Amino acid sequence: MKALRFHGPHDLRLEDMPDRTPGPGEVRIRPLAVGICGTDQHILDGTFASQPPVILGHEVAAVIDAVGRDVRHAREGDLITVEPHEYCGVCRYCRLGREHLCLDKQAFGVHLDGGMATLQIIPERIAYKLPDGLDPKIGALTEPLSCCVHAMDRLAPHSGTSIGLWGAGPAGLIMLTLFQLAGLTPIVVFEPDAARRESALAFGANAVVDPLAGGWQEEGLRAVGGAGFDYIVEAVGSPRVLETAIPLAARQGTILIFGVANPGETVAIRPQEVFAKELTILGTVINPYTHHRSVEILPHLGLDRLGIKTFPLEAHAEAFTAQKQRVAGKVQFAPQAS
Repeated sequence: MKALRFHGPHDLRLEDMPDRTPGPGEVRIRPLAVGICGTDQHILDGTFASQPPVILGHEVAAVIDAVGRDVRHAREGDLITVEPHEYCGVCRYCRLGREHLCLDKQAFGVHLDGGMATLQIIPERIAYKLPDGLDPKIGALTEPLSCCVHAMDRLAPHSGTSIGLWGAGPAGLIMLTLFQLAGLTPIVVFEPDAARRESALAFGANAVVDPLAGGWQEEGLRAVGGAGFDYIVEAVGSPRVLETAIPLAARQGTILIFGVANPGETVAIRPQEVFAKELTILGTVINPYTHHRSVEILPHLGLDRLGIKTFPLEAHAEAFTAQKQRVAGKVQFAPQAS
């Protein structure tokens, strides 16, 4: 098998590795589409902890190639997606039903070998069958979608209320789609990239604002009648966004941190403003028990509108450059291509 193996910051190698046979309770899969996530870029840059050497890739759609002993439901030939996490099952958080906060959580593509390879071994438990005939490029979006579904569960917004979204990257546009389904209005997107602002409008935003332009705060507030935003979602991973979002929040507003910031970054906020407005600031992490729901809604969201560009594993340098330069709405690998 061939695999993209991370050895340390800025050291990603395409390597030949031996094929493995699935053990009891495991399945072997042939990844067909694997997304490059912002987390992958952070790992490659050395700003997100992983366990090298490790094969990257946690946004995976694949076909099952072989099944091990005691596999109960998965079948060879099934088109599946992967919920890429393993939990210890015995720490306090696991035993409270909060497995995604597990003290010993490990992720395929971060700590365990992931899907940027021609073959991958996973436990049957984390393989979710996709609808027959679904484009694998869309199937690979299940993992980011499931993170967005969990974020919506955390936010618990009321229909007919306003929301401001910082960032119109792939995850931001998926969130925007869920905002519409939840009946949120108006939806205002803050995004410095002109092409991404156009994408946000195409995905249904009521207004877009360039946060690098003069008077952008006033423009954003005008879009919601001057009262501030009932909900704000930060989908950039920038601490500066939180600092600027707090003054734009309505009284009793809720701010959700969805983007992944570098671990050492900090923010300067005025606690009195959080106190006086009765603001709620929330975090959200990964996708606990939302993968099944995401598979159910995935075919109905029109996510082909993202504009997906694919690369073979051999073109990994070009693919990560394309990710950084935002040459497409979403960049994926097609591991079976050459």
